[in-house]
Amino acid sequence: MHSTTCPAWNRHGEAAGATLQPGYKVIEKGTQRTHSPSPASSSQLHTELKRQFNSTPTPPPSPNAKMGSIAIEEHQKFSKPSFSAEANTLEYAKSLDAKDHLRSFREKFIIPSKANTKTKKVVKPETTSDDPCIYFCGNSLGLQPRATAEYLQTHLNTWASIGVHGHFRDLEDSPLTQWQLLAEHASKQQAPIVGASPSEVATMGSLTMNLHLLMGSFYTPTATKNKIILDWKAFPSDHYAIESQIRGHGYNPDEAMVMIGPDEGEYEVSTEKILSIIDEHASTTALVLLPGIQYYTGQFFDIKTITAFAQSKGLLVGWDLAHAAGNVPLQLHDWNVDFAAWCTYKYMNAGPGAIAGLYVHERHGKVEYPEGDGKSVFRHRLSGWYGGDQVGRFNMDNKFRPSPGASGYQVSNPSVIDLTSLCGALSVLNQTSMSDIRKKSLNLTAYLEHLLLSTAGSDPAFRIITPSNPEARGTQLSVLLKPGRLDTLSDMLEEAGIIADKRKPDVIRVAPVPLYNTYEDVWKFVQIFNQALEKCA
Repeated sequence: MHSTTCPAWNRHGEAAGATLQPGYKVIEKGTQRTHSPSPASSSQLHTELKRQFNSTPTPPPSPNAKMGSIAIEEHQKFSKPSFSAEANTLEYAKSLDAKDHLRSFREKFIIPSKANTKTKKVVKPETTSDDPCIYFCGNSLGLQPRATAEYLQTHLNTWASIGVHGHFRDLEDSPLTQWQLLAEHASKQQAPIVGASPSEVATMGSLTMNLHLLMGSFYTPTATKNKIILDWKAFPSDHYAIESQIRGHGYNPDEAMVMIGPDEGEYEVSTEKILSIIDEHASTTALVLLPGIQYYTGQFFDIKTITAFAQSKGLLVGWDLAHAAGNVPLQLHDWNVDFAAWCTYKYMNAGPGAIAGLYVHERHGKVEYPEGDGKSVFRHRLSGWYGGDQVGRFNMDNKFRPSPGASGYQVSNPSVIDLTSLCGALSVLNQTSMSDIRKKSLNLTAYLEHLLLSTAGSDPAFRIITPSNPEARGTQLSVLLKPGRLDTLSDMLEEAGIIADKRKPDVIRVAPVPLYNTYEDVWKFVQIFNQALEKCA
């Protein structure tokens, strides 16, 4: 659990007495049952599972391995940094920026000026600004890469110049491929970011739509196995999607939604607890669908261990990676994940409402012709013509033969202007690696945490509810304020040119993004945050 000197509060913001000892609570919609294994037994369960699954060989990779966005052994070398007594000075922050291996990437983004963030009319962004805002909202919407305008203008020029021929014609001096292959190109660019083979990634639709399409294939309930296990505070769109899928199959969401939540007064959900609930409900569950990073608390779940355990119980496992893709290292293929979906407008910086991505493990994307008569055998999915193989897509014979891999789950002709914006963003992101991004992220967020806690005083007005363990979080810190402070503090931060994200009733989410945020940003934020808190008291 998160260890600070801050007091614990319950969900109503009232001071809690003593911290509850870990126990298992199975939280289902409409019911709550408590189990009481001893702390020792939960620890032994987790230790044994970690030993078992970490020693189990990974399924043989396909010929295009190595797929991972960051080598696991390299990832494990990272540890939480420590900071000197001079850490809370501008000079110290600038010294960290001077040593930043990603410092050149800030110039590849348009950082809004403080003045522009307050404008009420359309203005042209400054090429550079002497007074940039502090933008800590990349967990909601990433900043615009400078490459985006170039890519979009190239697409508009192509469309204006050759019209429909843009579907099949590559042009010289264009950073874009022909439109018919652009989704495939974007998928290849995203594959290393999520640790997958290019054939396991598809670029299409939007996040919730893709979750619906994937559940249309992977949620196959029966009278005795129809539950979906999700987290207690799933993003509302995920919750609604799961609820409607269950209801659409004729089952009662009150009975079929199993919600995993933290112990009372806490916000972090232990891996032991997740495994315990999966174990309890395995015989009646059809699907496990969890967030890679919990949007509200910023907790990074142990995807590898949870996936392996659930699959050992015969369950299919999917992940919503909205807050994980481009933020933390992922190894979806090597972790044997069944399916996943993500958006691209947060840490991939593709723009508001940008086209999304999905992953389907290669075993679920196989298309076979066992009879040799042209009849294909494949996993059921909600089909559309763009999922058909490219050779026969334009035959118009109404005989659906899906493309092998994740592309066979595509439905409609994708928006080329969306793909163009994504490709422009990925052209920047892929100039570095998830290894380098993670290296800075660990240090930048640790610096933020250190300054917040070391300057909070003996009676802090906030509590960080994101795990303190750097392995259990990404770039985001979720700060739980004492009641009644959120709106006033948010207004004061905005007035000072700081853009962060609030979640009512009392949480502010702060996300310093490694590609464009600096240690100086972090230092300045903490000074203004503390001043604002004093005025809120």
